[in-house]
Amino acid sequence: MSSVPAIPAISSESSLSRYLQEIRQFPMLEPGEEYMLAKSWREHDDTKAAHRLVTSHLRLVAKIAMGYRGYGLPVSELISEGNVGMMQAVKRFDPDRGFRLATYAMWWIRAAIQEYILHSWSLVKMGTTAAQKKLFFNLRKLKGQMQAIDEGDLPPETVTKIAQTLDVAESDVVSMNRRLAAADHSLNAPLRVDGEGEWQDWLVDETDSQEIKLGEQQELGKRKALLANAMKSLNERERHILIERRLREEPTTLEDLSVQYGISRERVRQIEVRAFEKLQKAIKNAAIEQRLT
Repeated sequence: MSSVPAIPAISSESSLSRYLQEIRQFPMLEPGEEYMLAKSWREHDDTKAAHRLVTSHLRLVAKIAMGYRGYGLPVSELISEGNVGMMQAVKRFDPDRGFRLATYAMWWIRAAIQEYILHSWSLVKMGTTAAQKKLFFNLRKLKGQMQAIDEGDLPPETVTKIAQTLDVAESDVVSMNRRLAAADHSLNAPLRVDGEGEWQDWLVDETDSQEIKLGEQQELGKRKALLANAMKSLNERERHILIERRLREEPTTLEDLSVQYGISRERVRQIEVRAFEKLQKAIKNAAIEQRLT
């Protein structure tokens, strides 16, 4: 996203503290302001709007990057890669889908950081497959759930279970476990000279936090309420046809609806399209009104 103005630079660990202080000057956006900025960027290529969207989420990037400190890479580099992911999220964000940018951006930020870790860490070579990436980031967690031993080779039954769970070859499980358990690699490097605690104890937990889950539930509730209210803008026939054609797991055919209402299939299709457009407009207007109030 080269057209977006530069964000604050972070060149080294020594500048990390200064960077964290600097990004505090960028305020978080209210929902309505975020929506209008995203629309301006998406529809008019407004780089100033894109810049505000990116910088208002730099603290989110830093927070996520801190969770990956356990891989022994400089936090400044993790943040820089996370910022790239944030830019990609803004580039692809569609505000009309009803989600907040932060919810959408989390995936892009984590993906960018994880890709950087995989390409930078000595244990994983370039060209790692998606299945091996999943194994890399989930093996230790699965071992903990199964109460498997931390040293030496895993029992055959544990290897089989992990391979089946992650859909990878058993040989990949054995190989990755040996590399992760090797004493000369960063995951097992002690955090302090007294040897208490290892880098692997700081590995990020990929499960969503309670705050994220609650936020997603609230977003879903808002979208359902918007849909229910918008449906009231349709007349009975429009509402019934729209539900039958768009909201059923197995949509009713145009032929069946044409017989039911005594009209042509083309007329049913026209009513469906008009009802859907009215519904979209009602939802969008209601969403804008909520964000501005």
